[in-house]
Amino acid sequence: MCVVERQGVRHGQVSDFPEELRAGDLLVLNETRVRQARLLCRRPSLPGGGGGARVELLFLHPRAHDTWSALGKGNRPLRIGDKLESRSLYLTVVGRDSDGTLEVRVDGDLEAELLADGTMPIPPYMERSGDELDVSRYQTVFAQELGSAAAPTAGLHITEEMISRILAKGVHIARLVLHVGVGTFRPVSVDELDEHPMHSEDVVVSEDLVEAVASARVRGGRVVAIGSTALRALESARDSARPGRVRTFTGPTDLLIQPGYEFSVVDALWTNFHQPRSTLMALVSAFAGLKRIQRVYEQAVEQKYRFLSYGDAMWIPNKLQDED
Repeated sequence: MCVVERQGVRHGQVSDFPEELRAGDLLVLNETRVRQARLLCRRPSLPGGGGGARVELLFLHPRAHDTWSALGKGNRPLRIGDKLESRSLYLTVVGRDSDGTLEVRVDGDLEAELLADGTMPIPPYMERSGDELDVSRYQTVFAQELGSAAAPTAGLHITEEMISRILAKGVHIARLVLHVGVGTFRPVSVDELDEHPMHSEDVVVSEDLVEAVASARVRGGRVVAIGSTALRALESARDSARPGRVRTFTGPTDLLIQPGYEFSVVDALWTNFHQPRSTLMALVSAFAGLKRIQRVYEQAVEQKYRFLSYGDAMWIPNKLQDED
């Protein structure tokens, strides 16, 4: 665990995190649950032989009652009209977005098929398929609401034992939902971040969370976001009429947070180490200051921190963006 403070950086263990919190703080968790969203399919066999080539689909989210957004990978690009099969499904590509995302019509029970034959959508940089261990390891212990195509990875560090210690300190815990899509991890390919086509993700902020944030303000506790997804959801639901608080919110968010953004709700952030030229790196730089984060990452490389989904954690106990 790398702790980023105004005066510099200190190093510790993830298990030390409960000791970094104070009585009265509010810890906000993203309770989304990851689908076993990667499914091996095949093209139909042709009369007289041939066909049957394997195709991998990564299902992102439902569009209508029988169509889904998905990414596809096969021996040749998938085109509109292409048909696929799996153990109990018949699928047809009915659309293709400008970013390559497919619209796939599904004939059958996709959720049941994914549960039976799907694999966890661990990131491609791991250069392997999700295995049985990933079914539990690539899922937070507080996951409840099925809907993500990728894990809110900062939450993977949090164990049941840590939660017990956090509650014993007088820290409050609240939950929200942001269903993570693969757009979170797509690199920025434009020179001006304002021109980056920001992905949209579904958020649910409940009345219980609204009340929890309001109570934290009254008692002087910090609102602590566990991960960039929780932070984006909280800031997406900020109440412009009552700075520092949130309103109930259900729907999509495409909020892009970059240096210069004025945070309204989140006071402290627990996160992972992210890829350069990503919207996640921009978010962390906005929270802690671009120059400071550049120095932190240099030290992290020197200290041999592990980066990305199964990597090490960073704790930023206060907003520090004013340095730049």
